[in-house]
Amino acid sequence: MNIQTVFFNNFNRLRSGWRFAIFVLLVLFFALLFQIISLSLIGGLPVGQTTYGFLSIAVASFTSLAAALTAGWIAGRFLESLPFRALGAWFTENWLKDLTLGLIFGAAAVSLAVLIAAIFGGLRFSVNNTASGNEIFASLGISFVIFGFAAAYEEALFRGYMLQTFTRAGLQWFAVAMTSIFFGLVHLGNPDANFISTANTMIAGVLFSAAYLKTRTLWFAFGLHFFWNWMQGSFFGIEVSGMTEISNAPLLLEIDHGPAWLTGAGYGIEGGIACTISLILFTAFIWFAPFLKASDEMLEFTEHEIPHEST
Repeated sequence: MNIQTVFFNNFNRLRSGWRFAIFVLLVLFFALLFQIISLSLIGGLPVGQTTYGFLSIAVASFTSLAAALTAGWIAGRFLESLPFRALGAWFTENWLKDLTLGLIFGAAAVSLAVLIAAIFGGLRFSVNNTASGNEIFASLGISFVIFGFAAAYEEALFRGYMLQTFTRAGLQWFAVAMTSIFFGLVHLGNPDANFISTANTMIAGVLFSAAYLKTRTLWFAFGLHFFWNWMQGSFFGIEVSGMTEISNAPLLLEIDHGPAWLTGAGYGIEGGIACTISLILFTAFIWFAPFLKASDEMLEFTEHEIPHEST
């Protein structure tokens, strides 16, 4: 082994591990840059504290999404000679179908977890009569935007260039494991996080990775992630990864009878084994579903590395 093989592969391109490291540095740089710009723009807005809270969350999610996409585009373009559309975040073939199926399956997956907990007596629900119709409508709309940006950011980061560059290098399963572990660890700081919630978040990472690998776009994984969170918080009134601030006037109110290992208690359904069962079933279903296929274009972008052309 010589020094060149440490940095470059057989395609005369920087190895995937170095590409990953550069991508992470680019994300950090652009996240800081976009945050500084956004804070300077919204800092002087004449808004109330509550509105500003929602606005700041939405802006933070949007700037994080922009940083992940920008870093992924630059890394793909200059390290692998790939266009932006290779990230799977553009309006390529089947994007609307993938998004629609993702939204449907995301709602179904969280509904199954809730159903399992309800069947065993852990959860029941009542209509939210403590908030007005306007408050519920506003909460549904605001949370829709925030959960949308948050899901898009996390998918662009974990199932975007990070997962994709290792997949092109033939390290697909390593990439799934690594990004899923990272995905679980970044949620450790959430309120009431525990062993089950962390394990479930890692399994969710595998689910979203399977969604990407079957379609080779981020639309399906985004739809799954987005409607899992939105339905959980804004429809069922359950804590989303321990947080309740985003959906402050849900359509339903959760009544949690426990036990915590089933329902997740203060962390929400993601902290219980009802969620574990649903995640495993939907991961298997998505992986073996024959109607989920990637287009030839996206397979060409993501299945293998493009050799570097010497000038």
